[in-house]
Amino acid sequence: MKEFNINKLMRKNILELQPYVSFRDQNEFENPVLLDANESPFGEFNRYPDSTQKIVKQKLSEIKNISADQIAVGNGSDELIDLIIKVFCEPKKDSILMMNPSFAMYSFYASVNENKVLKLDLNENFEIVKDQFLNMAKEDQLKIFFLCSPNNPTGNSIEDIEFYVKNFNGIVVVDEAYIEFSEKKSSLELLGRYPNLIVLQTFSKAWGMAGARVGIAYSSKEIIKWINTVKAPYNVNSLSLDLILKSIDSQKQLNDNVKNTLIEKSWLKDEFQRINCIKKIHPSDANFFLIEFENVEAVYKKLLENKILTSKRSPQIQNCIRINIGNREENIQLIKVLKQCETL
Repeated sequence: MKEFNINKLMRKNILELQPYVSFRDQNEFENPVLLDANESPFGEFNRYPDSTQKIVKQKLSEIKNISADQIAVGNGSDELIDLIIKVFCEPKKDSILMMNPSFAMYSFYASVNENKVLKLDLNENFEIVKDQFLNMAKEDQLKIFFLCSPNNPTGNSIEDIEFYVKNFNGIVVVDEAYIEFSEKKSSLELLGRYPNLIVLQTFSKAWGMAGARVGIAYSSKEIIKWINTVKAPYNVNSLSLDLILKSIDSQKQLNDNVKNTLIEKSWLKDEFQRINCIKKIHPSDANFFLIEFENVEAVYKKLLENKILTSKRSPQIQNCIRINIGNREENIQLIKVLKQCETL
């Protein structure tokens, strides 16, 4: 990677943007009379949340051993993806690079922001071909590479992530939504060496808090400053922040969720291997399987008829359905219906 200059990558109007600053959250007062924000003096949740999410950041800083000013908190990782594109990509001019297949929201937010989407096709094992990556990385006006690992919807981890961070002359976003289920190391350990790296994590998956809608970005202090500049001032609500703090304090929920998910994952895989209509179970480091079926349309229809919702990936990934791990009762229902599909 060439010498990194964030100002050359950023949109010029963002460089001139002044962030919205909540006076209350930037200062400490003892027993203040709060008459500054036009809030109601009545009600259980009448006050705005902390716009800087400083307590959550401090807790995460201690757990991850990363400075609090290298952390941004978003309304889900989706908001952070959108904000990153807004910071670096000039509408109708710049482009992003993403793996294909991968998480659809990278393409969605690029399109919303009027940015071109370049897709790096994965090989038959859903791995990146390095020569193809190096060739596409030369594209003019390419600002961001979204790298999802473990990848959704394929389930596999991407090997040698440092290679892609080192050989990309823009921002590399490593989306680690499923990292807690994997034995692979987090890319957080690369942050100190690569100022162009952003790592996304979430409370939606292993933490079991998808309804809270909280995602986290870890990066350099400078990149985090600009993400915080463009975000809405009260982007994460008080209820979600309280739930996240309680979970961080104990971490029991995380540990139990991961343990139980991996137990169910092992049980499901054994059951899948006994079902004749399943052609292939793709390797997975996540909380789901990508499964190839003999008659995918009939299987998917049969599952729907039995009110079992899965994610059909065909025709993009031929003959495949993505199925995430449920609890034992849900998994038993799934296997029962799949056994009925053997005669379809």
